[in-house]
Amino acid sequence: LYFNASRSIWLKLHTLGLPMGNKLGCVSHSESGAAPPPSKCVLPPAETERLGEDAAVLPLWGETFNNILLLTDSYKVTHHLQYPPGTSTIYSYFESRGGAYKEVCFFGLQYFIKRYLCGPVVTMDKIAEAQNYFEIHFSHPVWGYDDKLFNRSAWEYIAQKKGGKLPVMIKAVPEGTVVPYKNVLFTLENTDPECYWLTNYLETLLVQVWYPTTVCTQSREQKKIITKYL
Repeated sequence: LYFNASRSIWLKLHTLGLPMGNKLGCVSHSESGAAPPPSKCVLPPAETERLGEDAAVLPLWGETFNNILLLTDSYKVTHHLQYPPGTSTIYSYFESRGGAYKEVCFFGLQYFIKRYLCGPVVTMDKIAEAQNYFEIHFSHPVWGYDDKLFNRSAWEYIAQKKGGKLPVMIKAVPEGTVVPYKNVLFTLENTDPECYWLTNYLETLLVQVWYPTTVCTQSREQKKIITKYL
């Protein structure tokens, strides 16, 4: 694998200060005979303070998608039980392993970092919400629920010892960079040996970067075809 460190960006999540773009407020539809589009409202005060004045809006489906503990695959909740004893660091990478195009236009990572990973994203309330959900989700009709499945003490460590900030570091090529496929686009690793399990817990969220990257990659290829025949 190839990673050009001279063109990388080191992002420490608790110090990242990227602009979010245009300021958004509440959206209401009270004066129309037509069926209104889905309503939206601003984030709760605590989240608005964490993200700043440019905080994004959330649909009214509740707080589920604002809880980092719940933004993962079911099986990853139990991964902490499967690592070899003594594990202290997990270093993961994100790459295009192949595809229709031999070049990838990387884009979208900063949004997911700013929206979901920056600042104190882990709280005791979110831990309690996650445990309540997992107790239902993993409960067996005969055998009940195994308390070992949800790594509550580790999340409490982050909430209490880390101020709710995720002890991870991301290295990434600059967004908009065109990279040959089969190369690293970004890497993720834990910075606290107590949180080795956190690296791959976040994979489910961060693979969403594939969507904007795919859009940019395909748009670039389409533009190349159009330019060719101008």
